[in-house]
Amino acid sequence: MEKIYLYHTNDLHSHLENWPRIKQFLQKQQKLHQESGEDSFLFDIGDFIDRWHPYTEATMGKGNIALLNECCYTAATIGNNEGVNLPHDDLDKLYKHADFDVLVANFFNKDGSYPDWVKPYKIYQTPTGTKVGVLGLTAMFAQLYDQLDWELTEPIEELKKWVKQLKQESDLVILLSHLGLRDDERIASEFPEIDVILGAHTHHVLETGEMVGDTLIGAAGKYGYYVGQVILEINDQRTISSKSALLFNVNDLPPVKNEEREIQLFFDKGKDLLSQTITTLQRPLAAEPFKKTDLGLLLCRAVKEWCQADCAMINAGLLLGPLAGDVTKYDLLTICPHPINPCVVEITGEELIAVIEESLDETLHHRHIKGLGFRGDKLGIFIYDGVEFVEGRVLIGGMEPAPEKTYTLALPDMFTFGHFFKRVIPQKAKNYFLPEFMRDLLKWKLQSMS
Repeated sequence: MEKIYLYHTNDLHSHLENWPRIKQFLQKQQKLHQESGEDSFLFDIGDFIDRWHPYTEATMGKGNIALLNECCYTAATIGNNEGVNLPHDDLDKLYKHADFDVLVANFFNKDGSYPDWVKPYKIYQTPTGTKVGVLGLTAMFAQLYDQLDWELTEPIEELKKWVKQLKQESDLVILLSHLGLRDDERIASEFPEIDVILGAHTHHVLETGEMVGDTLIGAAGKYGYYVGQVILEINDQRTISSKSALLFNVNDLPPVKNEEREIQLFFDKGKDLLSQTITTLQRPLAAEPFKKTDLGLLLCRAVKEWCQADCAMINAGLLLGPLAGDVTKYDLLTICPHPINPCVVEITGEELIAVIEESLDETLHHRHIKGLGFRGDKLGIFIYDGVEFVEGRVLIGGMEPAPEKTYTLALPDMFTFGHFFKRVIPQKAKNYFLPEFMRDLLKWKLQSMS
């Protein structure tokens, strides 16, 4: 009887405050397994990086890859935070010094080839000869990848191409899935040849895994709150006789010597690397989520001008603090940490009025937001450029909008994913501006004024 141990992390999102304990735990477990002659594998299922953290921003994720190397990860797949939140060249260089395999079966260059740092799958062999086939898939943000000069294919269709071949070449099959729990459950039911799915993307917590048919699904939540473990018992016929999953709560793991200092060091390194002054302000610029401020107006104007739109609107809650004096890259990251891109939506005058009127709803302003790239707390009021309110009327560019005429509205992409302005925006054609984040537009505007 052979025992194989799988350890997995997912959706850490650069929450490096949890990394020292995770690192200590993983290194200890690997050492124990080596001393016992047991086989162990370590996988990350994507979104390990997130550019809200200064260390990640300053190194464009390369510092995060060094952390994975320190723990001797076996393989990783990419999440959308790696895939669409880095410019093309930065993603292409991200894994240059990775000591682990990057497995993404549905990710390609524009010519249809895999980048030289990507494999669709890899077969690992244990000392006893058991062949472990591992395949990776990432979430389907095809339009965004296309704008960054990559090609993404539909993950389930890609899985169909590979799974039979992988099953023929392997004794057991593991899927690294940055697709979300619903897709993982669908795959488990449609592809019984997959023995284990290690999941991510929807931040689901499966404390003892979930069985769908004979497939075990494991997932470890988000932010490094948990580390996952799967134990497989392999019989003499090299088939699985039992499988189990559990999660280790990071708060229950032993503390690390000088833990707080190590966590702070990540921030300090990033802050130092982002210390370049980009402009010097002659007067302070305040930020208030429920007031129209000069800083909010400045960002909104930047969005409109960058996108060359008829009008723009942003939520004031995007700006988490003021600016004053010498402004550095670190300052802009601190007040605008969101991986949110500008987007232009084409809508009629009648629809534009409906969106603007809905944006005035005070209950919307006080809404707490988690996800969609937003790294703040409350949405805040909406700020506009190219929009005026005169005696109860809405004017666009100083004129009443014609009901049937088409207008271009620039706004943060978080409002285009189907959670806001549902009567109008989800159905409309959208043009996303990548790879620039909102803070990049703010930097551009500040520098153009100096």
